[in-house]
Amino acid sequence: MEFGTDFKPLTVQPQEIESLSFQMITRELGEHGFSALQYPVVQRIIHASADFELGRSLVFHPRAMEAGISAILEGQPIIADVRMVEAGIAKERIHKYGGEVRVHISDPDVIEAAKAQGTTRAILATRKACTEAPGGIYVIGNAPTALLELIRLIKEGAAQPGLIIGMPVGFVSAAESKDELRKLDIPYITNIGRKGGSTVVVAAVNALSLLAVRQAGETQSQGG
Repeated sequence: MEFGTDFKPLTVQPQEIESLSFQMITRELGEHGFSALQYPVVQRIIHASADFELGRSLVFHPRAMEAGISAILEGQPIIADVRMVEAGIAKERIHKYGGEVRVHISDPDVIEAAKAQGTTRAILATRKACTEAPGGIYVIGNAPTALLELIRLIKEGAAQPGLIIGMPVGFVSAAESKDELRKLDIPYITNIGRKGGSTVVVAAVNALSLLAVRQAGETQSQGG
């Protein structure tokens, strides 16, 4: 294939591009303290963001990986804070085990209540989700208020997520909401600082679902 440019790509094969990217990430990241189970999440987040500083800033609760994989295999729902997160998740792997991706930010009742109460839709969408999906995976990449509300509900005993992937991006309350999340003894994947966003949390979910499929396949192979 001829691009008509001075630079020639190493390959135009999708799988080769991903493989080469992962090799480059491993080489450039160098030594790190992530476990073998955590590293695929780190790798995919760096792949999605091209940001090694973000990758190194990731923090995993000790039970995060096992909790996330189990939740996917049990068919627990995934709750996204915004549509952009929902769009990026590889849903076929979630559906394979009976799960689904939900997002309530644009629900008519949430919009109406947010206007009436003078608060964010993210807060009310989080409250709604907690009544419908107590053991789900909560994925927050954009709305610090959603993460802070989820933390409040957990402290009050009104929410018990299976896993929180909390990496909202921004300047107002983003870093602080993640600081509060790290104080909880509940499975979470987060990072330190202002960075984050939809592509980052999507990468984490997709890495988890790949690990879940792999674990299910290995278990089936051993059993058969």
